[in-house]
Amino acid sequence: MNVEELIRDTFREQAEDDPRTPPGFADRVLAVRRRRRARTIAGAALATVAAIAVTVGVPRLDGGGQDVRPAGPVDRSADIVARPDQYPPRDMVAAGGTVLAAFSVQSLVKQPDKDEVLTRTYQRLDRKTGRYVKDTRWSVIDTAPSSRTAAVLERTLPARRVGLLDLTTGEIRRWIPVPQGVAGVALSPDGRKIVATTYSSDPDRRYWSHRIETSGPDGEKGWMLKGVACRTGFSIIDVASGRTEWHRAPDWKDEWGRSQGGRWDFRFSADSTLLYEHIVTQPHRQYHDLSGRSVATPVNERKFELDLAGYSPDKKFLVHPSGVRDMTTGKDVPKVSDYMALLAWADNKRLIVFENSRHGDHPHRLALLTLGSSKVVPLTAYGPQMMNEMGSWEPLFSAR
Repeated sequence: MNVEELIRDTFREQAEDDPRTPPGFADRVLAVRRRRRARTIAGAALATVAAIAVTVGVPRLDGGGQDVRPAGPVDRSADIVARPDQYPPRDMVAAGGTVLAAFSVQSLVKQPDKDEVLTRTYQRLDRKTGRYVKDTRWSVIDTAPSSRTAAVLERTLPARRVGLLDLTTGEIRRWIPVPQGVAGVALSPDGRKIVATTYSSDPDRRYWSHRIETSGPDGEKGWMLKGVACRTGFSIIDVASGRTEWHRAPDWKDEWGRSQGGRWDFRFSADSTLLYEHIVTQPHRQYHDLSGRSVATPVNERKFELDLAGYSPDKKFLVHPSGVRDMTTGKDVPKVSDYMALLAWADNKRLIVFENSRHGDHPHRLALLTLGSSKVVPLTAYGPQMMNEMGSWEPLFSAR
């Protein structure tokens, strides 16, 4: 089975199972499903560390030697701050100019009327203490690696406003009204804009009235609850001014006029100039300009299926589904393609990744990969859950 068939099957499975993944995460699941069937880590030199909090000396990119800092939980300015015995981490994780700003854990909450709502519980970095603390105020958080501000939504969806959360203080800097009702937010990679996807009802709700019968491996019967089509459009928000502009955009429909329902958020292209939405049929992404008009797929994103780390800070490298491309040569960087997901740039030459385990009982951990080498530094312990399973966690990164 080739990649396109796997992607197609994945979307069919999504249409049938109606999984409610956190915003910005469903795309990375495609990489997990594809790579966990066919790939294993090869040639990775793993650094094993047993301290509760550890900092690691690595070569400076300017050739200035090693940045070696004393190990210990109080030194949060070191080049790498790793927690190789923690999953999910309890204490700050960082590398280069990027920090794990927050992460979410998802669960299904049963409702009195037999409906279910996928709920995300966030742990946010308290920069004063260097520890992750539960922040139950928000149903959705999105960050941009270039920013120390997060876009947040209150618990009840659809919300009527978007909050700009200061990741340093944990306080709301400003509220921006979205009267159409917003349930999904995504910051642009450059941190200057937000796309707020609007819905008429909660896209994370699965309805008992839309259930389908299922059969288990031993023939046992069960029920799977489905979502409903409820997307109405999107607002483009200018972060600096708070100015918003709403555009109508109902759920995408296939050639038979069917909508998949549930959460189908808009996100920004790698260069922040366009929007895209996922669609079930090839090419699996439909691009739009910022007013909602359909446009051609950008050349650099043709074969993209995933939400990945995008461009390196110096724009020399671009993460794509099969690895990392050197934009000056058009060639792929070797020794990158076997990692589960390429999540965020630590700097121009290092990537924070989800690393596959060689042991099936603990599928993945955060790690730091240096391009052009087999050097891998663990940032967290291996975790027991696969991404997109209930209880698994989604990392969110921001500028350090």
